Amino acid sequence: MTKVPERPATATITRRSVLGGALAAAAAFVRGTRGASASPIPPRPATPEDATKLLGRPPIELGQRSPFEQPRRRVNRDLPSGESETPLQDLGGIMTPSDLHYERHHAGVPALDPERYKLLVHGLVERPTVFSLQDLKRFPSRSVVRFLECSGNGYRGYNEIKKDWSPQQMDGLTSTSEWTGVPLATLFHEVGVKPSATWFLAEAHDAAVYSRSIPVSKALDDAMIVYGQNGEALRPEQGYPARLLLPGWEGSTNVKWLRRLELSDHPFMTRDETSKYTDPLANCTARLFSFVMDAKSAITFPAYPAVVPAPGWWEIKGIAWSGRGRITRVDVSTDGGRSWRAADLQEPILPKCHTRFRHLWKWDGQEAVLMSRATDETGYVQPSLAELKAARGAGTFYHHNNIRAWRVQPDGRVFFALEA
Repeated sequence: MTKVPERPATATITRRSVLGGALAAAAAFVRGTRGASASPIPPRPATPEDATKLLGRPPIELGQRSPFEQPRRRVNRDLPSGESETPLQDLGGIMTPSDLHYERHHAGVPALDPERYKLLVHGLVERPTVFSLQDLKRFPSRSVVRFLECSGNGYRGYNEIKKDWSPQQMDGLTSTSEWTGVPLATLFHEVGVKPSATWFLAEAHDAAVYSRSIPVSKALDDAMIVYGQNGEALRPEQGYPARLLLPGWEGSTNVKWLRRLELSDHPFMTRDETSKYTDPLANCTARLFSFVMDAKSAITFPAYPAVVPAPGWWEIKGIAWSGRGRITRVDVSTDGGRSWRAADLQEPILPKCHTRFRHLWKWDGQEAVLMSRATDETGYVQPSLAELKAARGAGTFYHHNNIRAWRVQPDGRVFFALEA
């Protein structure tokens, strides 16, 4: 690690080099995402009639899914300022495979060399310091299993309705991983954060130079600088080589490709937290710094495009999560909210993490409306759509955690229903 002057050095670059590099990166990004999105569904693989009569393939260097299993992220906007969604309806358990973890970018995925990576910590500190990736890895590490969720996740369930939306399209901007790194409190102790510092700026190494203001209290609680995901290095789209992790807080504060932390006695009011990521309210005010993601649940089966083949016993499945701690209860309704029954929660039930719930349901072949409602350890209960709109107004674009409904038709087809 290197001690540095208070003000970081700047490099001289030309406008032509900046524009040329940005356009080339954007073109490559768009080509890649379009290619991935447009890939045709492969034909059903051929297999032997009797696998016991034929030798299998030898080991390979990189494991692959069965050719019969083809989960894919859905690229919602194939632009550098775009996103892709996790296929919630195709997954089991609570862990999201790294290659299916949702994405949200503001200027595409930057290409960064880990050997040249630097993280500057400066401002109201005793010892302004530049940390290399190797410096970060020398500190005692820890690993936690936590969810991330885009603050705009679920907006389709608040202001719009299309019955042929899947859980992926509705709530796919949330995923859970095991994250490995160093507690941010350790770095702040290393640089000697001054008592007057109450906020810090987290700045990204992307072309948007994305940045957010974060209270120092969160850094001293459970914030981390992470460089590992699910037992391996971070994926590039998840912030390689290092990112900020703020468990339970909106994804936009978990700054990726982290390059600078500046300590201050006030929030920085950046464009990324004023023009975006604020909640306009009905009385012409705005809710700023709405960091915590409230309790939420999502049924992943039965849900579009699934079909319930026949009446009888079926297991309603889904996930629930809260940025305030553990999920303590999930209730399920099969009659549009007129009555509720407690679902079973699947271990492990971890704080600020996806939790699986299950409920046995005997379908009689008649139309049914399925809903789920989560409660967390603070006593917060997931609101109905009417309750959330009464609190936030109709114009908000963030923190949509209202109850969703899925309508099962007599023919077994399932469609999204904004309300019962």
